Amino acid sequence: MTVNGVPLWQMHTVVTVSSLPLFLGALLTDWAYASSYQIQWTNFADWLNVGGLTLAGVALAWAAVAEIVSPRRHAGRRWLDVALLAVTVVLGIANAFVHAKDGWAAMPAAPILSMLVMVVAMAASVVGLTRLGRRAHQ
Repeated sequence: MTVNGVPLWQMHTVVTVSSLPLFLGALLTDWAYASSYQIQWTNFADWLNVGGLTLAGVALAWAAVAEIVSPRRHAGRRWLDVALLAVTVVLGIANAFVHAKDGWAAMPAAPILSMLVMVVAMAASVVGLTRLGRRAHQ
């Protein structure tokens, strides 16, 4: 079964890419808080992180089930996107705990963790998208 030519078991890549704007928003709002000291920015960053974390968690579950159920030819990098998504979720949870601190106590860990989550989520997206591109050319 496919959705717009993408196999259903590969749709977790679309969900992974969809989490990127939320993680980017969390990073930008952390930066806004660091420069303005308006406490609402940390609340906003926390909610954006939770939204991105929710999508990354769904993508992780979907990718893990897809790897277990579907047979693949390329066993070497088979679990790379699942591992990157797992790291994204773990760092995202740590970021949520840091954002739960009171105001300035979250600094400087919050923007650093937001940057790490963003970079790992981007890496997971790139791995997933290159797999989709490779399958399209086969």
